[in-house]
Amino acid sequence: MAAALDAAAAALLTLWESAREGTASRVSGAQLRAVMVVELYDGINLRRLASRLGMLLSSASRLCDRLVAAGMLEREPGRFDRREIALHLTPEARRLLAELRAERQAQLAVVLDGMSPAGRTALLHGMREFDETARRQQAQTSAPGGPDDLDRPSGRAGDWSEDPDRPGRAVWTNAADGHDRTVDTHRESSTGEPPVARTA
Repeated sequence: MAAALDAAAAALLTLWESAREGTASRVSGAQLRAVMVVELYDGINLRRLASRLGMLLSSASRLCDRLVAAGMLEREPGRFDRREIALHLTPEARRLLAELRAERQAQLAVVLDGMSPAGRTALLHGMREFDETARRQQAQTSAPGGPDDLDRPSGRAGDWSEDPDRPGRAVWTNAADGHDRTVDTHRESSTGEPPVARTA
């Protein structure tokens, strides 16, 4: 079933990418993903955004810098901790997303017009159930205390992340100044085992 769905979704993914080409001159694919996450979680902080994007904190910070410079994101002090930075979309970013969705819907409408009424109804029903199931599973893996529970202030001043390009090393990002420090985890651990990665 998964293989059949993967094959059947190819045309939908092609349509999605075709619609995205209209935004390519203004934002990259990674930047667009970040904008969509901020739209979904208005006021998200940088650590949680990095977690949602599967990025190092320092990489997400640089991505946000570019989006702020492009007029797509705004920063302001967080609600729970004034040292944290909350991210919000600008009107320009909202216009970009509206244009993207209008183009996607126009292309979807062309394909849907060629389908039977029964096929359209079955597709919508199945996609809604797929979406609900995916969201429920995501919520279960994002329970309080889990990797996505990052908006709550914890008193720590930075963030540990594995450095995928340098096995046995980790990157410490200072949340206050954004500076990184690469650490040899084997040398700094008294037990000979690398320390458990932790998030502020």
